[in-house]
Amino acid sequence: MTFPLGRKSTTLALLTGASAMLAACGSSGGIIGRERPDEFAVQRQAPLVVPPDFSLVPPAPGAPRPADETAGEQALDALFGGSAPRSEVESSVLDRAGTAEPGIRSEVGDPQTNTVAKGSVTRDIVAAPEGDGQFAQATIPQG
Repeated sequence: MTFPLGRKSTTLALLTGASAMLAACGSSGGIIGRERPDEFAVQRQAPLVVPPDFSLVPPAPGAPRPADETAGEQALDALFGGSAPRSEVESSVLDRAGTAEPGIRSEVGDPQTNTVAKGSVTRDIVAAPEGDGQFAQATIPQG
């Protein structure tokens, strides 16, 4: 299907298209007129120089050495901010709890210790033989 266009309408359509393309490349800079850094405006920085009169201050007597902390202590200080005073709530909870008996952890696994029944998984964990886990096995119950 063809549309009958006259010579004037074809010329008008071409001029409209050309002006639209030229307007797109106009005042915004486009590819040719974009702003970029001036490579001749770059300045060189002066080289770094160690001052000739630099001297080390001797450590204060009795001051801790900076390398005396282990890596673990440094990590804990970085994570938690070092030692902080206990809050009143924390102190009161610790006072109410009292001190633990020295061998309490070994007594928990004793079969004569009375505990609350927490299911077969806890019973299996407590009854598991001691070892380094080399022969450990896990089973997933079907059901």
